[in-house]
Amino acid sequence: LVKPSAEMELVISTDMLVSGQHFEADADPRLLGYKSLAVNLSDMAAMGATPRWATLALALPEPLVNAGEGWLKMFAEGFFGLASEHRVDLIGGDTTRGPLNICVTIIGEAAIGKALRRSGARVGDDIWISGQLGDAALVIAHTRRQIELDQGEFLHCLPALNMPVARVDLGKRLIGLAHSAIDISDGLMADLGHILERSKV
Repeated sequence: LVKPSAEMELVISTDMLVSGQHFEADADPRLLGYKSLAVNLSDMAAMGATPRWATLALALPEPLVNAGEGWLKMFAEGFFGLASEHRVDLIGGDTTRGPLNICVTIIGEAAIGKALRRSGARVGDDIWISGQLGDAALVIAHTRRQIELDQGEFLHCLPALNMPVARVDLGKRLIGLAHSAIDISDGLMADLGHILERSKV
């Protein structure tokens, strides 16, 4: 049971990470734990919300189940390290056996009627982006041998893929300044398209 603070409403988002699609099966479990929460925190940031609670559902293949606590311990270190930094409490979830899948639902708070929405953009608005785009895509293209990065370039880009930074503080500071916002984890053009469609601009 959760209850928002006075004059606040709940903001909820869910993201699923699937082995082979969003990460490689041999990914570092500590980084995977971090990333599974970070992508959800980013959705809270995009609405200007303060993250409060999360649920976690894990499907684990037999080799990870049989490996004992090692994989789960490292995953938990990454997940709870970031959760602690943002004061997010894990309030429930589920585990089952199956192909490696990680599903996090995050619940946050925003002042009633103040959350940033995809539908708020107006004619004449500027389009702003925080951070640097494309670093994670470069790492993926490099590992698939589609491009070649030198060691320095690879190490510079790697954190964007493994440890993305959720801009929660920035999102909260945009309340009253930005008309609309979105997390662009699906790509700039795709996610900007969602704003344009929802805002009818």
